[in-house]
Order: sequence, then C-alpha cells, then structure tokens
Amino acid sequence: MTLQIRKITPSFGAEITGVDLTKPLTPDVEAEIVSAIAEYGVCVYPDTGLTDEGHIWFSRMFGNLWTIGGQGTRRSRFDYPQLFEAGNLTAEGTISDDEMARKRRKGDRLWHTDSSFTKERTTYSLLLAHEVPVSGGETGFADMRGAYDALPQEMKERIADLQAEHSYNYSRMLAGFPITEEEVEQGMIARHPLVHTHPISGRKSLYIASHALRITGMEKEEGRALIKELLAFATQPQFTFDHHWKEGDLVIWDNFCTMHRGGEYDDVNHRRDMRRTTVMAYPPPPVVMDPRFADRFDAAQFEAMAHD
Repeated sequence: MTLQIRKITPSFGAEITGVDLTKPLTPDVEAEIVSAIAEYGVCVYPDTGLTDEGHIWFSRMFGNLWTIGGQGTRRSRFDYPQLFEAGNLTAEGTISDDEMARKRRKGDRLWHTDSSFTKERTTYSLLLAHEVPVSGGETGFADMRGAYDALPQEMKERIADLQAEHSYNYSRMLAGFPITEEEVEQGMIARHPLVHTHPISGRKSLYIASHALRITGMEKEEGRALIKELLAFATQPQFTFDHHWKEGDLVIWDNFCTMHRGGEYDDVNHRRDMRRTTVMAYPPPPVVMDPRFADRFDAAQFEAMAHD
C-alpha cells in the first residue's frame, strides 16, 4: 500500500487517503505515515471511521499518550483517559453553559503549540471530529520550519541561543480570562529554546506560541515585543492554511514544527465534538518508550490500560 498524498500548500500540510486507519497497519505503511508527518508537519485523513478505541490504538503508533484525569472541576465524558475534550460539550453530552469554560476556551483561538507550557512537552496531536458546527470552528496551522527559513539572517543570529518561558495561564490571560500576572507567575512555567532542530527532519524550527510569557534574561516588555514580532512573521499567509472540518476527519500535527489556533463559531447554539490524543515527548518514569508498541491492537491489554 502506498499513501495517496495531496499537498495542501507547496511545502506544508497534506491530505492523505488510500489507507484504512481502522485496521492494523504494516510496518511499511507505518513508516510512510511517520515520513509524511515529518515532511508536511500537518496531515489530514478524511472520513476515517475511527471510534474512540481506534483513535487511541492508531495514536499509540507515535509513542506513549498523555492521559487526562479530568479538566478543571469537570469530569470527563470519555471512558478513556487518553482522550482530551476539545469541543464545547458537558460530561452528559449537552452544550456547556459554563461561562468560565467558554472564556477559558478563548485562549485556543490564539496561535499556540500544545503543551509547550510543560517541561516534558508533546510531539504529535491527533484531533478527530465527531460532530462539527454548521459554520466556523476551523483550525488554522502555521509552518514554523518554513517561517524560520524565511527569517532575515540578522534575526536568526539574534534568536539563535534564546529561550522562552511558557505558561498556560498567560495565554488564558491574553485571551481575556480573569487571571492576574501574579497568578500567572504562581502557575506552571516551562523553559524551552526559541529555536530548535526538528528531531526527524533535521530542519531548524521556531518554537514559540501565545503561551510564551517572556524571553529568559531579557527585559519583560522587550522580550514580549520580540515574541509578538516572531508570531506575526510566522503567521503570514504564505506560512499558514485553515482546515475546515468534516465529521470523521483526523488531523495529525507535529507540535515541534507547527502552531495552530481554533476558529470562531457559535459555541452557545452549535455542538462541536472534537476529541484529541496527544503523544508525549519525554514520558516520566516508570514509562518506557517502545517504538513499535506491538500490543496496541491487543484488545485485552488495551482494556486493562484504559481502565487503570
């Protein structure tokens, strides 16, 4: 089997067909899938037919998955802790009327990189559409390798050895969530290089986001001005595209070389059921990375793992 690839832009993003993700894949097909995400940064698989179980099984091809015990004071509506709620529904499956949750989701409308605010970080995000609103709700993607390549040499030299400090609370504050600078400082903050080398392609990439609170060692306002300048540069039209969702779409993106943001939609009156798995970059002990995950289609082991 050979993947059928349609480029979304000349060098970034691809729609992939010709593969059934609901069935076990051969090592050759797995290698093609990994190669495609390394090359294009974002891969769209339309009309996958994946269930929650299939979504998780396929995701485990890329590594160990982040697990979510709950989100804030809400209990999860999923049976599997590997699934993250990326829509607007309650645990009972109705549209949420929680105004604070709506304000918190506003931060997702800013350009960001998943989990940059954690020390461990995450590599891939795999978002599956179960139900989409009648309009809006698209996801925008930005090519951070392409953006880095296009930077003036003077800027590349300026940022080569800089580090940024990332905070989830800071991006919520930027989006209007009622939180103070003092509360941001009291929350989790993680430091990462502003420029890093993508581990598979070997290309340099910007690693920035609206989570980026400041530049280490730089005066606060100067550092935030630099982050804002880089964000504006990297999200120019030549580096971005929007994906307009259809039910069954699975989109995989590489957090080490992309940013993304959610599009506006009427989240008071229209349902959006989106479920995400997220692959850990550096799982804490005692988890041991196994690149093949030979057991991932073993139903008995999967059920035991899912209900631990």
